[in-house]
Amino acid sequence: MRGTARQSGQLFGYLSPESLVPQEHPLRAIRLLVNAALERLSPAFAAIYADCGRPSIPPEKLLRALLLQALFTVRSERQLMQQITYNMLFRWFVGLAMDVPVWDVTVFTKNRDRLLEGDIARGFLAAILADPQVSPLLSSEHFSVDGTLIEAWASMKSFRPKDGSGEPPGPGRNGERDFRGEKRSNETHACTTDPDARLFKKATGQASKLCHMGHALMENRNGLVVDATLTTATGTAEREAALAMVGGLPEGGRITLGGDKAYDTRDFVAEMRRLGRASYCRFVQPLDRKGFSEV
Repeated sequence: MRGTARQSGQLFGYLSPESLVPQEHPLRAIRLLVNAALERLSPAFAAIYADCGRPSIPPEKLLRALLLQALFTVRSERQLMQQITYNMLFRWFVGLAMDVPVWDVTVFTKNRDRLLEGDIARGFLAAILADPQVSPLLSSEHFSVDGTLIEAWASMKSFRPKDGSGEPPGPGRNGERDFRGEKRSNETHACTTDPDARLFKKATGQASKLCHMGHALMENRNGLVVDATLTTATGTAEREAALAMVGGLPEGGRITLGGDKAYDTRDFVAEMRRLGRASYCRFVQPLDRKGFSEV
């Protein structure tokens, strides 16, 4: 028998986001680890918030929302707020009931800035790594390091000469700008909307973009990130960040470190030996899509 397509609304609903998430969903295990880490960070939250005044977004919910943005590659916080509005999985993970309004994106951004200025993001990562379920998975001997470009949220039209010269963009919100024949570099130009962004490319033949550089240090047993940082994009940023992250590892025996050809320099190897940490450095270069060749 064919069912009817007639839609009928209900005055009341009795479902909760918890009942809509399958028991085997991977976010359930992640949420348990996150909740335990946030509980350990509660004293740090209390130190950066005032005892009186208007209540802000709870830091626990804010961090859960930011984690969802990273896990599901949500492009912007405005889209994140939209997803939390109608995505029951997101509402459940953050900890919002079905009838609770979602925060305004401007309020969310201001609260996020205040939270991250207190170095909570690094403490959040450290609290998860210290979890009794996670710490046995970490290797203390074998690590890999790598860097990647993070494109800045800035237009190339904002990359202007530092002396104030140059042709301005055309009229309108997104006016045209002719760059043909113009030589631009980080020495003579700077981004007006994101001063920390640099014009950079990682390989010959690629287009230069305004970007930052992200770095991650991973242990090799299960491929878990044990440290991460963000720097300006320079030709030496990967090696400098690697030295800082390796130097921040807990004191112990010597380690092995793997990296690509960007780290294969005499100065980097000498500095690792001076630190007395790396007993073996392995540098690899891409061979094809199926594997790597060791150098």
